[in-house]
Amino acid sequence: MTDQAVIHIVDDDRAAREGLGFLLSSLGLKTRAYASAAELLEAIDDQAEGCILADVRMPGMSGLELLDELGRRGCLLPVIMITGHGDVPMAVRAMRAGAVDFFEKPVNGMTLVDRIKEALDQSRARAGTEREKVRLIRRIDSLTTREAEVARAVLRGLMNKQIAHELGISQKTVENHRHNAMEKMGATSAADLVRLLVAAGWSEG
Repeated sequence: MTDQAVIHIVDDDRAAREGLGFLLSSLGLKTRAYASAAELLEAIDDQAEGCILADVRMPGMSGLELLDELGRRGCLLPVIMITGHGDVPMAVRAMRAGAVDFFEKPVNGMTLVDRIKEALDQSRARAGTEREKVRLIRRIDSLTTREAEVARAVLRGLMNKQIAHELGISQKTVENHRHNAMEKMGATSAADLVRLLVAAGWSEG
């Protein structure tokens, strides 16, 4: 677990917030507590590593409404919902909206901790993927217009001769642009170049 990972506890019940915070802190986990969904949304870095524990029933924005808002924002943090008044439809609604789990109070502390650790591992992997994507996009931005055109043609599966015909340039020029694109992207082969472009979010279109 990284020192950067933060467990964000959202509950209007102060005793519940403090109880969860004490439990998690005693296990060496970093926590931050919020009395409302609005307070969380104002303060959170939703692209960082960590996870969110949110109560379902809160004044103002409910936990389910918070889940919807986090989805609209493209939040990368896994969300675990906790409620004292759970039912099956509510749990289904939360899971469909992106929650990774749903607990009813009173919560089994160690079961929750195990799930939180899994969520933090998931968050760390996702954050690593996003960082890699940003790095690759920066490399793509360093390509010249022609290098990018050749790279996109390679992504479409075209051979050098086909690319030359499509772009109206010589095959040797295509080879030079392809070599430069691979070098800038850090690719060792055409297949590797395709893999990196796909990882960066490029499509064949």
